[in-house]
Amino acid sequence: MRVCTRRRSQTLRMWLLLFFLGLHLLVVSLVLSTFHTTCEPRSHPDIQTSISFFIQNTSTSTNTMAAAGSDTLEEEIDSAEDDLAKLEALYSHPLYHMSTSPVPDGDWLLKVRTKRKEEESSIQQRLSANEDGYDPILWNASAETHPPWLRFHLGISRWQMYQHKDPNLSALTQQLASHRIVSAVQKSGGTQLKLVMSFRNYGQALFKPMKQERQEETNVNLYYFSDFERHNAEIAAFHLDRILGFRRIPPVVGRLINVIKEIKDITTDHRLVTTFFTSPVGNVCFHGQCSYYCSTEHAICGRPVMIEGSLAAMLPDPSLAQRRSWKSPWKRSYSRSNLALWVEWETDTNYCDSVKKSPPYDRGTRLVDLIDMSILDFLMSNMDRHHYETFEKFGNDTFLIHLDNGRAFGRHSKDEPSILAPLVQCCRIRRSTLLRLRLLSLLTYRLSDVMRASLSQDPLAAVAPLLTEPHLLALDRRLATVIQTIQDCLEEHQHHSDVIYDDITDYPGA
Repeated sequence: MRVCTRRRSQTLRMWLLLFFLGLHLLVVSLVLSTFHTTCEPRSHPDIQTSISFFIQNTSTSTNTMAAAGSDTLEEEIDSAEDDLAKLEALYSHPLYHMSTSPVPDGDWLLKVRTKRKEEESSIQQRLSANEDGYDPILWNASAETHPPWLRFHLGISRWQMYQHKDPNLSALTQQLASHRIVSAVQKSGGTQLKLVMSFRNYGQALFKPMKQERQEETNVNLYYFSDFERHNAEIAAFHLDRILGFRRIPPVVGRLINVIKEIKDITTDHRLVTTFFTSPVGNVCFHGQCSYYCSTEHAICGRPVMIEGSLAAMLPDPSLAQRRSWKSPWKRSYSRSNLALWVEWETDTNYCDSVKKSPPYDRGTRLVDLIDMSILDFLMSNMDRHHYETFEKFGNDTFLIHLDNGRAFGRHSKDEPSILAPLVQCCRIRRSTLLRLRLLSLLTYRLSDVMRASLSQDPLAAVAPLLTEPHLLALDRRLATVIQTIQDCLEEHQHHSDVIYDDITDYPGA
């Protein structure tokens, strides 16, 4: 009986054990099933909709931005093309193609002197042997063999630096912008650092390095004679002078210069070499030796070795074409302590009467030439015109050379009316100048637009515009001031002939 009871008890425990084992396995199975389900990504309809909407909106936004950018780019291209079309139309206008008589032999600055073949051969051998790095001289009396800089010199006449459509101008500017530099020395004299660069074909150019960013305005605490000389101002002055139809500034081009390879390594100027150093950030710098801004605090620094600068074609050597320097009757004071020095014109309302009676302003075109120069200076806000030069060969009957324009375009936010004193006090102007000014005030030939187009052709325009938009717009504002000043003169004088110097009597325009 006991044996049967014990067997039943063991069987019952076995079944209970199996039951609990089965129950345990069932619970474990349910837990694992739940665990796997929660680890799988769940598809929530609201989240999926949001993701799809975000992707769609992002794509739409990107496409919209791309389309907007494309539209802006197209507008800029169209605007640039319009400006270039205006410039082309301006240079095709009859005012820039006035009929002129052939230039007499005596009105050319230089002439090629024919040499005997033996003498020519001797010169070629001597230059080829002594000038390391330069090209052999193979020039003769034929203009086709002359390098661009020599053609430029031979094209200077009594009344202009170069012709309106000079076929050599493109070749000369290309040389300035790209030809290999074989020598660089500091130019003596002057207040700020300038270098004379020489090319393999014996051409030379005056280099002015970049000293401040284009968007920077001149510090209001600086006197005009202590201001920086800006490389972009030299470039812009050449373009503006050409647009005005004066053609009295030698060609100027912008260029990137390697301060190591194109200055330090090739210079023979030992004093210049001693001013080179490396800045704390690794840029190569130098400062030269001059009256202003030639110190480590005002050094010219590459980025790390490349710097921007202007290269102006050099005029013929004074031994070949002597130049005369003239003090401007409207010269300013260059004294910090006595600003009233040399400024009689600021207080004497009849000052121009005395100027008109004194040589060389008592006859010929010298007075209207000076007024042309004052208009150019006012448009680009250049107060630094204490002297001007002419070629000695032509005496008093010749054009004024508009050199040294580095202090122009310093401030766009302020105009300096005193620069126009010669025009205001003398009330005299060339008819051709007046007609061109009126032309440039028209929307078809607007000065800011044609200036923008002209500057866009300079190599440095690929880096950044040579003049900022505020400077370009200031040109239009100042042009309106000049035209109004002339109009006031015409209203003041009963006879317009007292105001207008008629130099183009055969032109049919007003």
